[in-house]
Parts: sequence; structure tokens; C-alpha cells
Amino acid sequence: MSLALAQVIDETSLTDHVRAFVQANLPPIVDAIDTGALYPADFMRKIGALGAFGSHAEVKGVDLNPAIDAMSEVAEVCGSTGFMTWCQDALVWYVANTDNVALKDRFLARVASGAMLGGTGLSNPMKSFFGIEKLKLKGKRVEGGYEVSGALPWVSNLGPDHIFATIFETPDGGKVMFVADCADPAVELLPCDAFLAMDGTGTYGVQFRKAFIPDEMVLSHAAMPYVKKIRAGFVLLQSGMGLGIIRDCIELMQRTKTSLGHVNKYLTAQQPEDFASALGALEDEVQILASTPYETSDAYWRRVVEARLHIGDLAMAAAHAAMLHTGARGYMKSHRAQRRMREAYFVGIVTPATKQLRKMLAEMAT
Repeated sequence: MSLALAQVIDETSLTDHVRAFVQANLPPIVDAIDTGALYPADFMRKIGALGAFGSHAEVKGVDLNPAIDAMSEVAEVCGSTGFMTWCQDALVWYVANTDNVALKDRFLARVASGAMLGGTGLSNPMKSFFGIEKLKLKGKRVEGGYEVSGALPWVSNLGPDHIFATIFETPDGGKVMFVADCADPAVELLPCDAFLAMDGTGTYGVQFRKAFIPDEMVLSHAAMPYVKKIRAGFVLLQSGMGLGIIRDCIELMQRTKTSLGHVNKYLTAQQPEDFASALGALEDEVQILASTPYETSDAYWRRVVEARLHIGDLAMAAAHAAMLHTGARGYMKSHRAQRRMREAYFVGIVTPATKQLRKMLAEMAT
């Protein structure tokens, strides 16, 4: 499907298309993704061709809800692939919002259609902006661009023919956001130690060794105003990961009613109906917020941060409850309840993590 066609698909049709494809094609490969035996590049390209990444490529009058809904359909089956969907969506969001016409012309159609895959290397920068870490990449101005060195510990949805966006600091304290090409010999992908989950997400450490970043690959020479412009979208797009996992955890709890309802009723505050009610309220809030991602008021930004925090908290609580409802069978490696629990914890620790979100809210109150 072309980018132009993807942009005119209404939200309901896009969600239906993605749901049908996901339900038919993702369940057979979930375990391989979860164990790290498979990075599902082919799946990602195919949902991109359906339009899963393209609905927010045109920023005029943009509404992030179609992308979030499509992502939640993926995450409802596989949290790892839902996370990779967010990585791709975030990359599209960055490229769509740049004023660098040459960069946009070169990459936007390809990343929005899934023809080119890539990630978002903003974990360290986002932490640095809130006083948690220092920027790990340093760059200096050279003719025609910048020379960048340093290392990022984790960047996801990567491969040798992928791209990703990140930020470096200049000697005078300036911040520059750019797109890195994994095919560049000066940009090395380094294997990571095994994770609790997410090993099939194309996650690597990335080493820059005097990599030349031409001006044509710069998203913004002044990253801070640019980040402020895209930050709500960056955070809101993550909603799809958590909402999908929560929905599946509720379904897991519902499934136990016939055989274990007589004893699960004693899990008084952890019934599926309680989680469904909380999920509905969060979905309503996200729908409102995602329809105006360029809103600049402090009150709006606070609502975005609060919604993201509540989604992570509810995902972890729902996964915990699903484990208790399924009991010993959910504790088996073959059961998806234990996988959903591991994936839900990732929603709580992926940047911005629970602790960072709480720090941000505390600082807003001072």
C-alpha cells in the first residue's frame, strides 16, 4: 500500500486491516520473537504496507489515534512487536516534523510505509533532559556536517540496513538531533546481554567512532525546541503498547471464570471488570490527548505524562492479576500469562520509565 493510500484510510478501516493481519500472522511467531530467535522484519514491513505507520506522516491536522489503535492491536498479541511498532512510529514522527526537506524527501515515505525500518535512540537524551543521565554522544562541527563519537547502551528495532534518530551535544552545550545510518562503518551495532523479555526486538548497543553526520541527516540543529514540539507525540504513541497488553490480560482473566471463578472471586480488587473500567477511562483520555499532539499548554503536557504513567501502572497491575487468576498454569513457560507479565514490566521501565514520569510530575508541581 502506498503512503498516499495509507493516509486516506479511516481509523476504523486501518484498525480492522491491522487486526485481521495480526491475528492471522503474529501468534505463530510470538514465542520465537520472545526468546530472541526471530526479529520479525518481514512482519513489520507487511503491517507498514497496510498503513500501520503512515497515518501520522502528514503532520497537518494530525491525529495520533489511528497509529495508537493499530499499535495496540499488535501489542495485544505480542508486547515485543508492539514495542517495535512504537519504535517505527516514533521514527516516522521525528522525520515528519523536521524542517529538513532533503531528509524528509529521502526517508519519510520509506519509513512510513515500512519499506525502511528503524528505531528511536532517545532514551539517553530524554533522561538527560530531566537530570537523570548525561548525554552520551558528543559531536563537533566539521565542514558539511558534524563528527560524532560516543556510545548508546540500547537502541531497538535496528539492523544493518536500518536507521534511527538520536541527539548529541556540541562543545558549547548545544544539542543536535539527527538520523544515523546503521550501514555507516563508523556506526557499529553491538550485541546486548539477554533481557527478561524483548530479545527479538533488534536491540543493540551502538558505538559511534568519529562518524560523519552530514547536514542532510540533521533533524534539527537546535534539538531542544524540536523535542518540545514532538515530546507529546513521543509519549502518547507509547500508549498502544500498554493498552494492548492490558486488553489481553483482561481476556486472560475472563477465560478463568468457568474453571476458577469460584476461587478467583476472592481476588476482590483484581477482577477483570475492574480493569476493564479503568482501561476504558484511559482509552478515553488518550483519545482526547492524541487528537491534539501539538498542544503547548503546561496543563496538557501534565495530562500526557499522567496518562502515560497510569497506562504503565495499569499494565503491570493487570499482568500481575492475570498471573494470579491463571494460577499454576500461568506460571508455565508455555503460557502467555508469564510472558504478558514480563512485557508489562517493560512498559513500566521503557523511557520515560515510571520513576522518571513521577519525577517529572513532582517537578511540575514545584
